Amino acid sequence: MNGKIALEEHFAINDTIEDSRVYARPEMWEGLRAKLLDFETERLDQMDEHGVEYAILSLNSPAVQAIFDVPRAIEVARKANDLLAEQIARHPKRFGGFAALPMQDPDAAARELERCVQQLGFHGFLVNGFCQVGSEDRVAYYDGDQYRDFWSVAAALKKPFYMHPRDPLASREPIYDGNPWLCGPTWAFAVETSIHALRLMGSGLFDRHPELQMVLGHLGEGIPFNVWRIDHILRKGRRGMAAEKEIGEYLRSNVHLTTSGNFRAPTLLSSMLEMGSDRIMFSVDYPFEKHADAASWFDTVHISENDRRKIGRDNAIKLFDLKL
Repeated sequence: MNGKIALEEHFAINDTIEDSRVYARPEMWEGLRAKLLDFETERLDQMDEHGVEYAILSLNSPAVQAIFDVPRAIEVARKANDLLAEQIARHPKRFGGFAALPMQDPDAAARELERCVQQLGFHGFLVNGFCQVGSEDRVAYYDGDQYRDFWSVAAALKKPFYMHPRDPLASREPIYDGNPWLCGPTWAFAVETSIHALRLMGSGLFDRHPELQMVLGHLGEGIPFNVWRIDHILRKGRRGMAAEKEIGEYLRSNVHLTTSGNFRAPTLLSSMLEMGSDRIMFSVDYPFEKHADAASWFDTVHISENDRRKIGRDNAIKLFDLKL
């Protein structure tokens, strides 16, 4: 299928590039590094070869969220957003942007989001999970009371946000000790991100801002496959959950999924059955995944051509109000 739109496509700047080294074998690192820093050569060539018309780009992980020095986090976020805006201006028909935000300072994050949407034309923001604030071991999740005003600003801008993974801190999650194979995309990414997303859904965020939309990659970080059990158990006792509705209701009214890094037909079909094809969008997770793998799977997976076009293109155009 030509004309696909991809939404979880990463770049890095010199200040953040080393954050991605851990996700590449030593012999593969220089290649991954080059791809993350590149905009105009291999990235565009790969998009052209595999039918991707447009990509919304975002900073690598954890990047700004791991900079516990707050002024430094603000500085790096602005630097990354300005660089991305320059590349979008060079290729406005090929690239869009998600803002990187210094969530360590909710007020600064809100101002940067307004700048990125209103002045730079970005399509929303992407956060790499929790942020570290003030010290390496102090973390903040975005259902906290200090983020209420931030979420009001985000909702008023009427742009979606992407909840992207990062690894939990080793100091806080000893269950991974001695088992590094469980970290990153293998398992820890999905666990960390799904819990954070559930915290947001359970906090009442989407009751206060019912039009706010969240995007989850990797076909939902496991939530669509467990939502019946989540709601089934919570019907027996909500145990402090502040939200007014069931999690499944928010999943089908405030959450969208992408296919990033999860190229499997049964998983896609199950997601479609749970949420409908209107809430799923194509993505690659470049350069951590290959356009060839994502596109060859998606272009031939056994779904209707109507659903293929919605997932591959139309849903993203509608959600982000793209003018292509």
